[in-house]
Amino acid sequence: MTARQRVVVVGGGFAGLETAFNLRMRMRDAVDIHLVADTDHFLFKPNTIYIPFGGDLEELKIPLRPALDAKHITFDETRIEGVETDRQRVVLQNGDALHYDTLVLATGASMRPSEIPGLSAHAESIWTPGQMASLRQRLEDLERHAHDGQDRRVLFLVPPGNKCSGPLYEIVFMLETWAREKEIRDRLEIVWSTYEGGFIQAFGPRLHDVVDDEFMQRGVLGFTDEVVTHIEEGVVHYQGGKTREYDLLISFPPYIAAVDYEGFDTDDRGFLPTELETRLVPGHGNIYAPGDGGDFPVKQAFLAFLQADAVADHITHQLTGSAVTTPFDPVSMCVMEMFDKATFAQVPLTLTGDPARPVAVREGAEDLYKVGVSPAWRIGKKMLGLYLPMRFRAGEPFHAGTAWQMMDIGLAGMVDVMTT
Repeated sequence: MTARQRVVVVGGGFAGLETAFNLRMRMRDAVDIHLVADTDHFLFKPNTIYIPFGGDLEELKIPLRPALDAKHITFDETRIEGVETDRQRVVLQNGDALHYDTLVLATGASMRPSEIPGLSAHAESIWTPGQMASLRQRLEDLERHAHDGQDRRVLFLVPPGNKCSGPLYEIVFMLETWAREKEIRDRLEIVWSTYEGGFIQAFGPRLHDVVDDEFMQRGVLGFTDEVVTHIEEGVVHYQGGKTREYDLLISFPPYIAAVDYEGFDTDDRGFLPTELETRLVPGHGNIYAPGDGGDFPVKQAFLAFLQADAVADHITHQLTGSAVTTPFDPVSMCVMEMFDKATFAQVPLTLTGDPARPVAVREGAEDLYKVGVSPAWRIGKKMLGLYLPMRFRAGEPFHAGTAWQMMDIGLAGMVDVMTT
């Protein structure tokens, strides 16, 4: 590296912040880092699942400026209008433009409920904190009606195009536990309906079997291979003419890219194509797309961290000639909350090239494929919920430092003892 380079990171979520903090840790003051985000705080989105059950939104917000200032990362709170690759500029909403030597587009995903006629009008969703708060009100209504002796059917729906249904699985299990604690479980019929061929299909047969077993134990009626066509008040319609009635419908809509990058090749949902190990956008040797805005089929926070770490590593390699040490290896980890216990899954994934089932459990990696169910995994989830905000408040990456080494050792020990 012969001159001080500017790296512009667009996006203040998991992938954007992890890239910026990891790159600062690796490169110290050898590069200028500029972050553009449309809000002044980071939202710890995985824990918004607690909002419908009384969780506090404000506890999940982390102010960006103190951490970015501490790490000498320049911050613009605005949206971007576009990217001029020929001039290496990011055009901001206010008309200003930022020059970049390296660009990281970590703008994430959004929802497009309009793909399913009637979904917006009739279903509660779980994408934004506001939607989670709306669901809280509906659960309070549900409890009141049940205590008044009225039976209710709650239908959970995963439509085609959804790229990570894990949070909805958490909420169905949390709801079932909550209903027992509120002594209204006998008044509720809880039904699960997904377009996929298996429960949490991307994560393979072991997790499907866990979910199937939990549904049976909890009296949840679970159905696969049900492709919704449209929704009316009180009724969901499926391909083949099947229908299901509901009193409360809870869904997770189809995903699309949050930002439409004019002039870039994208897939049918606006996600940027990337090279698997580096997250480089093909045809652009200095533009990366880690996290949910890229084309990796599973949209999940832990995978976004892995992609961001790979980007920071590859940028360091490009600028200094250092060896590449952390290419993106899609081994997902997740902890699925149930209130009375939790499920842990570690899943090595591979791309299949099949649009109908774009990822699968990696053959020959059975030793990495781990699933376990235990009340103790709730402790692991709480620890992660404390660790990540602590790291980002300090302007430090998730996967680095003594704190992560201790977390990693503890996690590995739990995996050895409490999974199969």
